[in-house]
Amino acid sequence: MTKSIDAPPTGARERLRCGIENRHVQQAIMVLIIANAIILGLETVPEVMAEWGSLLIGVDRVILGVFVVEIALRIVAHGLRFFRDPWSLFDFAVVGIALIPASGPFAVLRALRVLRVLRLLTLVPSMRRVVGALLSSIPGLSSIAAVLLILFYVFAVIATNLYSATHPQWFGSIGESLYTLFQIMTLESWSMGIVRPVMQEHPSAWAFFVVFILIATFTMLNLFIAIIVNAMHTFAEEDAEETRAALSDARDHIEADLHAEVSALRTEIAELRRLLEARAP
Repeated sequence: MTKSIDAPPTGARERLRCGIENRHVQQAIMVLIIANAIILGLETVPEVMAEWGSLLIGVDRVILGVFVVEIALRIVAHGLRFFRDPWSLFDFAVVGIALIPASGPFAVLRALRVLRVLRLLTLVPSMRRVVGALLSSIPGLSSIAAVLLILFYVFAVIATNLYSATHPQWFGSIGESLYTLFQIMTLESWSMGIVRPVMQEHPSAWAFFVVFILIATFTMLNLFIAIIVNAMHTFAEEDAEETRAALSDARDHIEADLHAEVSALRTEIAELRRLLEARAP
């Protein structure tokens, strides 16, 4: 049977995979990502571009070429498994965006080149754990977001009915009331900027806004934080459990090998004893 010329042999793929995943290679890619992010930041400074623009653009293209070669080698090393890994697809998309010509209708994609710095998330294990925990917390966060949206709508309708006549710039419509309540929830100029002017016309307005802040800011937002912290704790526990399971499997394997070796030694000793006894006068 002839070998396919479309892909290197399994041994070559394994060597290529080990080479790409080598710690020094990954560290070099990480340094290039950070350097590329710094270059993209410098390209936004007109004075720097006037003096060093051609050099920065050249270095940026060289680094992009390295990223393209690295992605291509990973595709060759992993085959179709590359496209089944979400992190690999993320790297592929980030690098692919940079290859689209940033001119005409695609000019906006030029600003998206900085997304390449997000590849650090795939290279640093601690960052990957944080992202994994955040993704696992999405179902709980979506439920709280739905409750918060309902509360916002209820308070926005009430605020529009109460204060639209005297303060239309903040509560003239449902949309304006929602935005104003969002500003109040973030505690940005909520007292001196909004509530106190409203209280000049409506002295009891403080009760409405204090209740809203207690519910939206001190309760709901803390629930967001609690769910994220719980998700990270659960993710860390699962990771620790997998580590313990791997260690347990390794220990069982070592114990089984030792037991087999000890049994073999006992058998050999017994055989030697029998031979000695047979040769004894």
